[in-house]
Amino acid sequence: MMQSIFLFLKGLAMGAANVIPGVSGGTIALVTGIYETFINSLKSLDLSAIQLLLKGKFKEFWTYINGTFLTMLFLGIGVSLFTLAKFFKFLLENENPNYSIWLMAFFFGLILASIYFVGKTVEKWSPITILFLVVGTALAVWIALLNPATENSAWWYLGICGVIAMCSMILPGLSGSFVLILMGNYKLIMLDAVSELNVKILIPVAIGAVAGLIAFSRILSWVFKHYRDQTIALMTGFILGSLLTIWPWKNEVPLLGPDGNPIIKEGKTLISGYEWFMPELGESAVIIALVVAVLGALSIWGIEVAANQTAPQTEA
Repeated sequence: MMQSIFLFLKGLAMGAANVIPGVSGGTIALVTGIYETFINSLKSLDLSAIQLLLKGKFKEFWTYINGTFLTMLFLGIGVSLFTLAKFFKFLLENENPNYSIWLMAFFFGLILASIYFVGKTVEKWSPITILFLVVGTALAVWIALLNPATENSAWWYLGICGVIAMCSMILPGLSGSFVLILMGNYKLIMLDAVSELNVKILIPVAIGAVAGLIAFSRILSWVFKHYRDQTIALMTGFILGSLLTIWPWKNEVPLLGPDGNPIIKEGKTLISGYEWFMPELGESAVIIALVVAVLGALSIWGIEVAANQTAPQTEA
């Protein structure tokens, strides 16, 4: 029972992370010590599992796919997505800009601390692992500097969003939510559709997400098995580079038309990118943000402690 409760709580944390642009649920899974089990369990959703299910061998099927582990984890993720999404939408869209800054500051502290906890799992640092660290960081920064696309509600595009976002969600350091921003559909999917349970939007996204989850997990499982240190170093770089995305103090830069005025589509100003800046350290709102960032860092430390205490129960 305690094992299931801890898995559910880790799922809650993964779901919460996936809602925030710049934060990856995969990072939480990696820090909490369940990442490899998670990937290998997803990989088991294959033809052999379907054959066991069709033959009525439900017990064997459940054991084969590590069913209890996946059920409790995805239950936590689902509950988090459909509850915290509304709360985060309130914070991110509130008229008081400090709310969104404080939220991003919490996750900035969390991500900053997770760099250490993830990096220390590399068994042997070498020139090649350092190279992977640098490459991962450069890729994450490059992605952060890309210009967002415009919103698109076509069913096929929603399916592609599901595939790409889910692949990035399970890859530590690459945020599925931020990828959706780049694809122009973050507000449509993660804030509006999830909060309003708009099935016309959610179904094609879910189909794409499941397909991407099953396919990408097999690739990650093989890479982890054969190149573990290099993979973790690359993921540590992804996490390090993602700090640019999650930086709390930035302004949206509107996309301008030929006349020099912002382009507005369906009542929304299109965004071409972000403008980062340093805050005034003496302001009370900034001090609160720094305190919240420290709380975020402490939370990842708490997650790490809990992961160490429950590691034997979460292995496949």
